[in-house]
Amino acid sequence: MATLRTAPTLADVQEARQRLFGIAEETPIYLSETFSRRVGREVRLKAENLQRTGSFKVRGAVNKLSTLTAEERAAGVVAASAGNHGQAVAWAARELDAPATIYVPQDAPMAKVEACRNYGAKTVMTGTYFEDALAAAQQHVEETGGTFIHPYEDQLVIAGQGTIGLELAEQAPDVETVLIPIGGGGLFTMPLLEDVLDDIVSVSDDEISEAIVLLLERAKLVVEGAGAVGVAALLAGKAGKGSGTAVPILSGGNIDATMLISVMRYGLTAAGRYLVVRTNLSDRPGELIKLLSLVAEERGNVISVEHHREGMDIPVSATEVELTLVTRDEEHCRRLLDAMGERGYVVQRLS
Repeated sequence: MATLRTAPTLADVQEARQRLFGIAEETPIYLSETFSRRVGREVRLKAENLQRTGSFKVRGAVNKLSTLTAEERAAGVVAASAGNHGQAVAWAARELDAPATIYVPQDAPMAKVEACRNYGAKTVMTGTYFEDALAAAQQHVEETGGTFIHPYEDQLVIAGQGTIGLELAEQAPDVETVLIPIGGGGLFTMPLLEDVLDDIVSVSDDEISEAIVLLLERAKLVVEGAGAVGVAALLAGKAGKGSGTAVPILSGGNIDATMLISVMRYGLTAAGRYLVVRTNLSDRPGELIKLLSLVAEERGNVISVEHHREGMDIPVSATEVELTLVTRDEEHCRRLLDAMGERGYVVQRLS
């Protein structure tokens, strides 16, 4: 499909909003004191992660499917997606009584595959890469006459996603800075973005991890990586020099559970909330309890203790001990390390 170069009009977006009424949610916007204090300006969170199917993608899918004729719906709709778009098309097809077939790569997260199936779509796992799933989907369209629902290169899909902007204009009319995630995804394609964006900034995985942790811990909102990039940009000071209200769009919350655990551990470690240390002890009774008592005195919480003897380059009379501790912050970590050093422990910090 040729790259889309014509943006939907305001009238297109307004029509999309009418089609979405009573089907997609008007997602809430929350003032965050935590993030406002951290960045020195008012921050409000547009919680699109609370949208049906867990992301903004359902807006575009519903708008597109709503324009199909009865014959087109009967022929079915087809999508290729390893994530939010597939779930959105599956859900929208169920609501609008159209059969749906979703093609995903073989290694797609099973949680997302099962979500598509639970919404009633036939979900086919094929190929190693997204391009393989895309090719299979397009072949299916040619064979069946179904309608291919593109995740972003479609004016109706884009108009559906654009309804976020109409809501935002009503919910935060004084907004100065809006932060949106861009990738493939439907909150406008690159030729359109070149005309409408004031700036494009990038954020690192570390910054995204910190944002995910803070959103979960302080705002009680679960977001995926893309959903956290706007907050990450604000926290990193990359969102311009404005002082007025900033609104990051939390575009989705469909993060895999195992990924969330990994991100939380990584983010907490980076914030000084986990401390992993290694030191040597004399291999005799009572030495470990001395070390653990020291940790307790400094208000560290031990969550694991590992002894290493065999295969280690340490004296015969010694044992290596690795401790994983829960701490309050980086200052607390340094205080624990200093206390160990003062007691004569030679400590290697591993995190």
